[in-house]
Amino acid sequence: MQTDVVVMAAGKGTRMKSKLPKVLHRLGGRALVVHVIDTAARVSARRVVVITGHGASEVEAHLSIPSSAGGTFGLENGAPAAAAPELSFVRQEPQLGTGHAVQQAMPALADDGVTLVLSGDVPLTEPATLQALLDVCDGQHLALLTLTMPDPTGYGRIERNAAGDVQAIVEHKDATDAQRQITEIYSGIMAVPTAKLRAWLARLDNKNAQGEYYLTDVVKFAVADGCAVRAHRITDAVQVAGVNSPLQLAELERAYQRRCAEQLLTQGVRLADPARFDLRGSLTCGQDVDIDINAVFEGRVVLGDGVRIGANCCIANAVIEAGAVIHPYTHIDGEKLGVKVGPGALIGPFARLRPGADLGPEVHIGNFVEVKNSTLAAGAKANHLAYLGDATVGERVNYGAGSITANYDGANKHRTVIEADVHVGSNCVLVAPVTIGAGGTVGGGSTITKSTAPGSLSVARGKQVSIANWARPAKKKPA
Repeated sequence: MQTDVVVMAAGKGTRMKSKLPKVLHRLGGRALVVHVIDTAARVSARRVVVITGHGASEVEAHLSIPSSAGGTFGLENGAPAAAAPELSFVRQEPQLGTGHAVQQAMPALADDGVTLVLSGDVPLTEPATLQALLDVCDGQHLALLTLTMPDPTGYGRIERNAAGDVQAIVEHKDATDAQRQITEIYSGIMAVPTAKLRAWLARLDNKNAQGEYYLTDVVKFAVADGCAVRAHRITDAVQVAGVNSPLQLAELERAYQRRCAEQLLTQGVRLADPARFDLRGSLTCGQDVDIDINAVFEGRVVLGDGVRIGANCCIANAVIEAGAVIHPYTHIDGEKLGVKVGPGALIGPFARLRPGADLGPEVHIGNFVEVKNSTLAAGAKANHLAYLGDATVGERVNYGAGSITANYDGANKHRTVIEADVHVGSNCVLVAPVTIGAGGTVGGGSTITKSTAPGSLSVARGKQVSIANWARPAKKKPA
């Protein structure tokens, strides 16, 4: 039977103390609600209906960007990404409770499926847990995801009869003192045949302490109709933890990062300290990868066999090939163009690689060197205090300290070509468009505005003047 997912994302999130809708706050680099939709894709959901309310236009706009809901999170294991489900939106205005919210979604759901109800602020439920819940539902039962908590304050309690069968969910505000002693709680996640859910929702009323239409009341309707109510109980509270405050968001961020770190360690990646690791996108690692403390990975990053990442590096949207070493405090951000670091390359410390940097084998990029939209062939080196922008650099080029390509004329970018085996001295300016011929040498301090012939020495600087016995001006003494 097909699975359709309803994501409740209408809440205001007052305790977040933010203008941003709660479900758009980020965990692991992406919005909370996007994590939920990604999980829905991993259980092969046919469609996802997102219920919006507070900040509806902002939430809908964010999720309508193709890359927002698609793709995969966290670590990648080589398995194909799940197909993105059909995504649609309904609005809950005014907001009259969870049952009222799901009522708004029913016109978008077909009766031939199972409805899986999720919360847009509960990002870390694992696909395997949801699949187990769907298996318990089996297309005919009402299945609830439950958890035993030492302190269940605020949660709906699972009420069972003497035989242990689920009879009802009692909201905390409506519970008696005896019911509040129950420690098994409802997580807010359920799976239910859509046709039955439609009928039960039509019977809801708001005769309760909050004057709202509770989705949890469908349990008593199921019992009355003779439909079995089954609970799938888990022990991992993180999977059903929601976000209602910045503190809770921070706690879940660390839980998420710990989960990612443990998966990496299981794969054989060496992490200097799993507690000081941050993944805000996807990370694919080969064998014998070594990652030091405080490394941050964003977007899509691929690390080849034997790659070493130094402390305090930030790496986004990059492919780093086998044996490359990224020394501490290096910043790599490929944005849309990406960055490629070739096998055996040495980068940093304190280097910056920007979009379009494509470095070949054994390239060296040293401290305070910036590379943008440039290719460097095998063995090229820029070891100190330099800038290469919009440049094509040949094999074995040595690019001197303090040298730059002047690639922008105020209106347009121009390209610099430095052919193989060129030596560029320190403090040079190569004014693009210009080509430095193969095997040529540019003398230190030169400003090159015209292309040079292969094998030539090019020097373009003012003539040195020295005045013997020159006296430096002195300050006048006060009278």
